Parts: sequence; C-alpha cells; structure tokens
Amino acid sequence: MAESKISPYSLNDLKNTTDDAMGNYLRGLKFKQDNSKLDFRLAVGYTSVIIAGALFAADYKLGWEATKGWTAYAVAAYALLNATFTYWMWGVEKGLVFEGTKNGKKVTLASKTKKHDPTYYLTVTTRASSSSANSSTRQLKAPFTTWFTADGYFVAQPFQKWLAGSVNAIGEEDVKNASVDEKVLAPSPNGAAMATSVDTPTSSSKRNKKKG
Repeated sequence: MAESKISPYSLNDLKNTTDDAMGNYLRGLKFKQDNSKLDFRLAVGYTSVIIAGALFAADYKLGWEATKGWTAYAVAAYALLNATFTYWMWGVEKGLVFEGTKNGKKVTLASKTKKHDPTYYLTVTTRASSSSANSSTRQLKAPFTTWFTADGYFVAQPFQKWLAGSVNAIGEEDVKNASVDEKVLAPSPNGAAMATSVDTPTSSSKRNKKKG
C-alpha cells in the first residue's frame, strides 16, 4: 500500500523516506535499537549550542571587557566540539541508519546515495552477538523505483521484501517476506506491483521472452 508522497526527483527525499521506513520496519520486528552513537552526537551538538548561547548571554549582560578573558576558551571549546561532531558523523556513524539487536544478533545498517544516481546503497554489518568482535559486512544496492512509484509514493512491501530477502538476520525474523528469494514486488507507475529483480528492474518484455 502506498503511503506519503514525495518528489521522485529528489535523492534526499528518496533516501530519507527509505531510511525512516527501515527504522520503522526493524522496530516493528522487535529489534532493540541502540541509540548510543546518536545520543553522543546529540550531546556534542547540544553542548556546542549551550556554549555559544552562554557566551552570547554573558557578553550581552556583562560586556566585552568583562567576558573577553573567557571568550578565547569558549571559542576553542566550540571549535573542538564542532570538529568532534563532524568527525563523529563522517568517521564513526558513516551514514548509520539503524543499529540494533535481537536474539543476540547485532545488525548495523548504513546507507548512502551517489550524485545523479537514483540507487539506494546499503552497507549491512552483522555480528553473532552484540559483544562479538567478528563481523560480516555486505554491500547491497537497489534502484529507488523498486519501492517508489513513478509519482513518488513509497510502497512498504517491496522494500521489506528486499531487506528480508537480502539480510539473513532480518529474514529470520520476517520469514514471509524473506521467502521471495531473489524477486520482490516493485511498484508500477500506477501504484500496482510487478515482479522485478532485487538490484535492477526487469522490463515486461524481458519477462515475456523468458516465459516464451
């Protein structure tokens, strides 16, 4: 069933809608989300805002002469926190969308897009347990047209089938959607669904040739 409509020409909207749907889907499967990385980033961001706000308020109430001794320290702290924030986003989270565990297995999913390429790139890292040092990483990709209609409606079922059929840890929790193997239901321009491959759309003419 199609849900909210977005611009099918905006990669940011396509990615953000897909990212949100992934989190909702995994939480619906009772994966326990680990927000520690997000919490750290938010803490750094809020601390930067507090420092900037406190410095502004002190300067406004006490004047430059009374606060200039603290300004250098505050500016240095603000710069350090912003550098930490940037490093954390690009060096640690690296496009993190969801990190969670269920039945002892840990799943980490990070997404990205490339300029002028309407493809969803997903990095999946799984661990046998949340404390295990051994991990397995897979690179997945699929065109956004696999789960978006031509007029910009997101269709949840083909997206869930793609995830469950591609990631064992998810498929084990959603056996029904995982049973599609290498085929999912992709939305057609009018909102109906049609069969296509996971990574690339298959035209109706090609399917007819295969049937023949």
